[in-house]
Amino acid sequence: MKVYKFGGASLKDAEAVVGLGNLLRSKNDRPLVVIVSAMGKITNAFEETVHSYFKNHKQRSKNLERIKQYHHTIIDQLFDTPQRKLISNLDALYVEIEQFFQNEFHDDHAYVYDQIVVYGELISSQIISYYLNYIGLDTKLIDSRNCIKTDSYYRDANVDWTKTVDLINHHVDPHQITLAQGFIAGDLKGNSTTLGREGSDYTAAIYGYALDAKSVTVWKDVRGILNANPQIFEPTVLINEISYREAIELAYYGASVIHPKTIQPVQRKKIPFYVKSFKYPSKAGTKIGLGHKIQPKVSCFIKKEKLVLLKISTLDFSFMIEKNISEVFGLLYQYQMKVELTQNSAISFSVCFYNKYQRLVELISTLKQNFKVIVYRNVTLYTIRHFNQEAIDRVTSNGKKILLEQRGQETVHYVCV
Repeated sequence: MKVYKFGGASLKDAEAVVGLGNLLRSKNDRPLVVIVSAMGKITNAFEETVHSYFKNHKQRSKNLERIKQYHHTIIDQLFDTPQRKLISNLDALYVEIEQFFQNEFHDDHAYVYDQIVVYGELISSQIISYYLNYIGLDTKLIDSRNCIKTDSYYRDANVDWTKTVDLINHHVDPHQITLAQGFIAGDLKGNSTTLGREGSDYTAAIYGYALDAKSVTVWKDVRGILNANPQIFEPTVLINEISYREAIELAYYGASVIHPKTIQPVQRKKIPFYVKSFKYPSKAGTKIGLGHKIQPKVSCFIKKEKLVLLKISTLDFSFMIEKNISEVFGLLYQYQMKVELTQNSAISFSVCFYNKYQRLVELISTLKQNFKVIVYRNVTLYTIRHFNQEAIDRVTSNGKKILLEQRGQETVHYVCV
């Protein structure tokens, strides 16, 4: 069994979907599980629809109409004849969306997000399943919400591995291509959940783990794992081979090509994980597995924007002891902040985090009851892995104001404005 994953960029239009079909034909890997994301930027469009659920009902209808037209254009270009059954299936999905909007109003943004955004993957997988069967590739479509079971921590759900392994093995057919959705899952209450933004890679790793796959391959619009995002840093270098541990380190610090949770499941079963280009499928790409730490040995650059930095001290300037720091971490957890970096001195504690659930005002209000708090919004965190002075100069020489610096043996961090 092999697992392939295709992201939105590799499904953005009819030509891209045809390319997916050609790639599956040329590789001829069987048995095979194919994980697909929403097409193009449709997740963004559904996020706008969620926003309009709370703000503007008229805009919500316009957003949905644009989503429908986008997918119908792709369908019209893919098929020579009308696909009435496919259109009927998609219409049923749109009815489900409308029914959710017409039901009792929900004020939990994260819950609403997960119930709506999952339809990007559900629509995408319907279209791709019909197309693959249309060109003669025997394909079975399954629903990842029935296979991957999680808790109800919406937008970043935690997998119930025991139930998930059993369900995936029950649903996957070892004799044909099995097609499933990335990013989405289901809780035990029957609600949809999601695995975190860009969670489709993680989905592929979950299926690979459950099925004891021979390999997991993520097909992207880049040639593999690069030492930096080419849209931010130039020039870049292709990493040919990297260890599980090093990949987890890069993912943890925010390397955009890998989801932070992706590597752990395949590492546990020593499953080789490949990142390859769907544009150049014959190229080797990057292999993640046992062996070399990183090859070639180069500095790796990671940039994370739109973060918050808090500098916290006691009201009487006494030491920030374990009790104080424990209280701060408890509040960060309570208000669902994703911590990126911490640093403490004798009288202060600094923490840089992502305000994913927009609860910063609540957090600061509570902290100020017992602490002095200095707030820096919209800061940028730069991480350099395997740094040298040339790499540091590359990041810090453009007149940035450095608010916090932290160095380890192989990694240096800068929080800047």
